[in-house]
Amino acid sequence: MTQVNVTNTIMELEAKQAPSVIAKQLKSNQALAHTIGENLRKLNPKMVMIIGRGSSDHAGVFGKYLIEIEAGVPTFAAAPSVSSVYGKQLKLEQALVIVISQSGRSPDIIAQAEMAKAAGAYCVALVNDETSPLTDIVDDVLPLKAGEEVSVAATKSYLATLSALLQLTAYWTENTDLIKALSSLPTAMQAIVNTPAQLTPESISDVKNMVVLGRGLGYAITKEMALKLKEVSSIHAEAFSSAEFLHGPATLVEQGLAILDCQVKDESASVHEQQINEMKSRGAEVVALQQLDVGVHPRLAPLVVLQRFYLDVAYVAVARGFNPDEPKGLKKVTRTV
Repeated sequence: MTQVNVTNTIMELEAKQAPSVIAKQLKSNQALAHTIGENLRKLNPKMVMIIGRGSSDHAGVFGKYLIEIEAGVPTFAAAPSVSSVYGKQLKLEQALVIVISQSGRSPDIIAQAEMAKAAGAYCVALVNDETSPLTDIVDDVLPLKAGEEVSVAATKSYLATLSALLQLTAYWTENTDLIKALSSLPTAMQAIVNTPAQLTPESISDVKNMVVLGRGLGYAITKEMALKLKEVSSIHAEAFSSAEFLHGPATLVEQGLAILDCQVKDESASVHEQQINEMKSRGAEVVALQQLDVGVHPRLAPLVVLQRFYLDVAYVAVARGFNPDEPKGLKKVTRTV
């Protein structure tokens, strides 16, 4: 039997807390998500703008795919500098603005939230620190309930952000299948915690540069994977849609570029597989990340894949001689203007 790798790092410990964190979060926020869903159906927003930096911005990519697929509303990422640096006001009447931040204290995020509120948007904050000034600006707060996160590398708070986006969207669209499926999410995440590693130090022993490929909601989490590979393992990694990668960057494969394949069993699975097979035919070295349980609801599957990845990348970091809890040059809370 393959041994399950253990690092005893804070990053690994906090990542393993995610299933229980999300179970409590979903239960605690149920009534609030129901109310926000009612508000959104009354508002009938014409667009959604998502504000965030770093991992929070990556969560916004997941939110974009999720909301456009389930609610059919155009969704885009904000450019916080438009408010904080350029001092400009956007036209956001009948818009939903989702502000994502663990600390809720970065000046540019606060400035963008204040601009959105002044512009007439309905603003909802997904924030872990419920005492942050951000909570006094927005209309509603859907707390992440992740608890204290000590490791600089966010894990449980990021997964809690994705589950909050799922719960918000499910109640907004009155998707009973998705609402029901959410109750099974913590169990599915715990199940993959107890499985062997998929990304191992041996599988990328000589790798210094790689790309992370996914499609649709799978692509949405590849940006977070690439960031963590850079942050904690010092591997230069970039995320691409597997379709976009064929439009030029695929030529890098012939130079021995390694690929991390994010496999999510949803409507995109077959076309993504075709594109990965194309890369293999060109000689690419591919490491696959899989959800394993094919019975997981397709909207929840990315969280299951990411749960396994967090544990694996922590082990890779330690094997390479790095401390994933305190990546060199990084701080837990980053304040940008």
